[in-house]
Amino acid sequence: MNINKYPEIVPGRKFLKEFYVGIMLWVVGRALQVAAKVDKEVKAELAKLPNNFTLRMMVAPEKAFPLFFYAKLLPSFVTDIGLLPYGIQMFLHKDKEGNIKYIGADPKGKKADLSVIFTSIEAAWLVLSFQESTATAYMHGRFVVEGDLPHSLTFVRALDIVEVFLLPKIISGLAVKRYPKWSEMSLMRKFWKRIVIYIRAFTIG
Repeated sequence: MNINKYPEIVPGRKFLKEFYVGIMLWVVGRALQVAAKVDKEVKAELAKLPNNFTLRMMVAPEKAFPLFFYAKLLPSFVTDIGLLPYGIQMFLHKDKEGNIKYIGADPKGKKADLSVIFTSIEAAWLVLSFQESTATAYMHGRFVVEGDLPHSLTFVRALDIVEVFLLPKIISGLAVKRYPKWSEMSLMRKFWKRIVIYIRAFTIG
């Protein structure tokens, strides 16, 4: 059999979904950075992570999703602190003082202590478009975790709180395992934190 008659089939790219996932990972990273400063519950959760700790969210396989075409055109001060979305990864770092910082989408020179890896762009799309909650997605094998399980649970709990802040109840109720009761989260806290996180996440953080 002549294998040259059967060339490798290269799957098509899903550019709109890739760009959406990249934007959502950027939003998640920026929002967690701000929430860790302005909300005591998120701060308490992330305080459980050790200092000098780096978390990564990405889509596998990594080589299939390079940085966006305009990433090389951005100045370093924009990419280093993640002022704009420019790739399908998200790096969050807790420094030696305990501060949470979003440090962009470029994996170069970064070593992750905990990686949350979506198994495909479709899996990331289902989770980040809030068609599946994090818990349901994990049961369906949409993502895998590399690193300590307690650290991953800490991250998920903080992420759930941030999603409640950012999203309307009808959407966030699908995204989180359990939507908090009104007695657990006051309207003032919810809507005031939503405004603050949105403003700071999309400006200076």
